[in-house]
Amino acid sequence: MLSSTAKNVYWMGRYLQRAKTTARLIEATQRMALQSSGKEAENVVAIFGMEDEFRHSQEQHQSQGQTQRQGGGRLVDLVDFLAFDETNPSSIVSSIGQARRNAREERNNITVDVWESLNGLWLELSAKLRGNRASLDRGALIESVKKQAVMIFGAAQVTLLRDEAYNFFQLGAFLERGDNTARILDVKYHRLMPDGRPHAEHLDYFAWSEVLACIGAVRTYRRIYRSSLDPMKIAELMMLRRDVPRSVHHCLWMVDLNMRELADAYGTRGEADRLAGELHARLRYARIDKVYEVGLHKYLGGVRDDIAALSDTIGKQFLLD
Repeated sequence: MLSSTAKNVYWMGRYLQRAKTTARLIEATQRMALQSSGKEAENVVAIFGMEDEFRHSQEQHQSQGQTQRQGGGRLVDLVDFLAFDETNPSSIVSSIGQARRNAREERNNITVDVWESLNGLWLELSAKLRGNRASLDRGALIESVKKQAVMIFGAAQVTLLRDEAYNFFQLGAFLERGDNTARILDVKYHRLMPDGRPHAEHLDYFAWSEVLACIGAVRTYRRIYRSSLDPMKIAELMMLRRDVPRSVHHCLWMVDLNMRELADAYGTRGEADRLAGELHARLRYARIDKVYEVGLHKYLGGVRDDIAALSDTIGKQFLLD
């Protein structure tokens, strides 16, 4: 397979997953804002590591004569920045637009169902954003993005040929998802438990439910643990449960699996294969009590650094980055 083809489908998977994760985070943030002191905007931009960019965006609005909005207005600014700001390369509209450009280059390597689903989402977004922003129903549009992104991934699962293109699409999606889950857990856990303790004397049930809602796992938690919410169990579910599709462990398992399938197809292995196996093994054999002995924040930071290193190595090994 040409490296350009591999690169396009790999980044199509990453951008689609990024848009879906952002939509989920915005929904959870809007719910939390109804119960909180108004600091949810800072928490979400911290997950994406975009505090400076968001602050610069706010300053630009002020310099252009726009009044800075407080409280609920600041949340509107956050939604616009993360969802509809075309100058933000990680916004939903930018991510969907880039995924569509990647898909358009690879029409022969994806199915009609995948292309039409993705193209339809882009056309809907574009039409809504060309209209009057003041009357834009942001909540409905975010919900539509989330649902249609799920449909695109569903179309990929049931229609794509299981070849190298599919493997690279999976690699991109699961690397992005694993990194997103690690970031969400790290930032939100330590906002609620700044000292990183495994248990809370007085638990904010609504706030911890929203942490799980960011990965769509509120009911999953109840099915697995059949107990009240506990920070240590939430961390275990989001990090170490292989049977939870958005857990870090599941994502790295799928990355390792697709790397092994690519190795079989190409008949060779490289540094990226070794890193993928090593990272998967670390999560596979980890125990949550040992993670807390190391420190949850330190452990998650190490995992995120290794995911970034693996992404760079995949780029060098396959994508000619």
